[in-house]
This record gives sequence, structure tokens and C-alpha cells, in this order.
Amino acid sequence: MDMVYDMGFPHPVVPYQKLIINAAITGMVNNKKNNPHLPVSVDEIIKDSYECYRAGASVVHIHARGETGEPTYEKEIYARIIKGIKDLCPGLIICASTSGRMHNTFEKRSQVLELKDDLKPDFASLTLGSMNFPGQVSVNTFEMIENLALKMKENGIIPEVEVFEPGMINTAKILIKKGILARPVYFNILLGSIYSSPGTLSDLVYMVQSLPRGAAWGATGIGKFQLIINTAAILMGGHVRVGLEDNIYYDSKNDKLATNAMLIERIVRFAHEVGREIARPDEARKLLGMDIPPDLRLHSQGE
Repeated sequence: MDMVYDMGFPHPVVPYQKLIINAAITGMVNNKKNNPHLPVSVDEIIKDSYECYRAGASVVHIHARGETGEPTYEKEIYARIIKGIKDLCPGLIICASTSGRMHNTFEKRSQVLELKDDLKPDFASLTLGSMNFPGQVSVNTFEMIENLALKMKENGIIPEVEVFEPGMINTAKILIKKGILARPVYFNILLGSIYSSPGTLSDLVYMVQSLPRGAAWGATGIGKFQLIINTAAILMGGHVRVGLEDNIYYDSKNDKLATNAMLIERIVRFAHEVGREIARPDEARKLLGMDIPPDLRLHSQGE
């Protein structure tokens, strides 16, 4: 039998994978005063997730908000959101936040990981280091990171690994070596936060080249860097995270407020122009090595 060599040809000489679009729709910082289109209530988050699903997203990254619109860690609210999304969006991959920017205890951050059966998220965010945000510090000790990762593993939830600078990739490799992280792992590269790695193409290339070999990854930029990093990731063969969590504006001059669906639709148009098809949720699950629920397999075969 002849040996087959990986010649390392670039895209699009080697066909692109279908593009996974991860919709980060709310976040913890922005509010209705910043952008009235931001989904905040349970019903708004469910409705907006559906609009993103229709626009082409196969992953939705959710942060829960309480009755006053402030970020909450309460698993009961996450459960209502997840149920509503699953009812409307067959197979959509749901990622729940375990952010500690406002509620930094393991008991609070890990509450959403306790959800079971149909209410369990597919992914959970895992930020691999501490960093400075404007006016706020996000503290992620290695003990906290490890404990969250272990609880995700125990409950069959896939880590959506968030890396803001190269040292966080090294942390991921340590966790893989220790057996705490194992495939599938999905890396989100986030660039352009003012006190972290810049949103330049050279930074993106360096971080992608630093990832564990064969890792699945997507990328975004914060604020005006979102579209730049999204388009670069598409051209490099990666995937994208896009949404109002990272940028509330549609244009670079910050004159036009965006909706989540608008941002996704623009990515879909660009992807089609450069020859990348958009992954449906079942296709995204296959690309990421995830199980495909039986009802979703039947749904996909009927299309």
C-alpha cells in the first residue's frame, strides 16, 4: 500500500472545512443602554438564539441575566434558557459561561455544570488565565481552572477553551498532559482586548501555530477587531465567534448598532464569497467529535 503524505498545501488548494459560527450573543458587560438589540431576558436570549440559528450559527454562547438585567450564575435561569433554545433550535450546540468576572467562587461558577440530561449544556467556557479588563480584573487561578475543567469532564460537558494570550495556550497543554483536558476541546482565540494580545494578523497566526496539533479553533476580535479577526480566521481555515458580546456595532466608525443576526449574516456572505460552506449543527458536531442526538440525525437526513 502506497504511503499517503500530508503535503501541507494551503487553503483553498486543500478544501476548507465547513465553517462553524459561534454566536456570542449577550456577555456580561453590555446592556440595553449600549445597544437596545442586546438580548437580556430569558425570552430575549431564546428568541435571539433562534434568529442566530436561522442566520447560520451552529453554536450559541450564552450568559444568563437576572430580573434586573445583571449577570447571574443561577443554574435555574440557565435551565430555562437552555430548554427554550433546545425546543426551538434542533441540535444547536449550547455553550454556558462559567465566567468569574463578577461571581468568583467555584460554587457559583460551577452551578451551570450541575444541570442534567436535556438541560445540560454541550459546552462550557473555560478561561485559562487571569487578565485585566477595563475597570475590572478577571482572576482565574490554576486551581480554579483545574477544578472547573474536572467538573466539566465529570459531567460530560466539553470545555470551550478561551485564550486571550499565548500563555493560556501553554496552560491548555499542561492540562492536556495531566489528563484533565482531552479531545474534543474547542479553542476560542480572543484578541484585541486593550490589556491583552493585540488584534493583529501576526498575533492570530502565532497563537494558531502555538495550539496543540490538530486542535479545533475559532477566533474573534474585541470591538473593532471583530470583523478583522473573523475574516482572517475564515481565510486560515479556522472557525469564528461573532456577536454583541464582543462588539455592539456593525461598522468600524461605531455609527451603526448591530444585531446578532446582522453580524452572522455578514460572516455567512463573506464565507460564501471565499468558498466556505456553513456548517449545520449536526455537521459542526461531527467536525468537533461530538455525539449527534438521534432526533437530530433524523432531522438532518430529512432535509
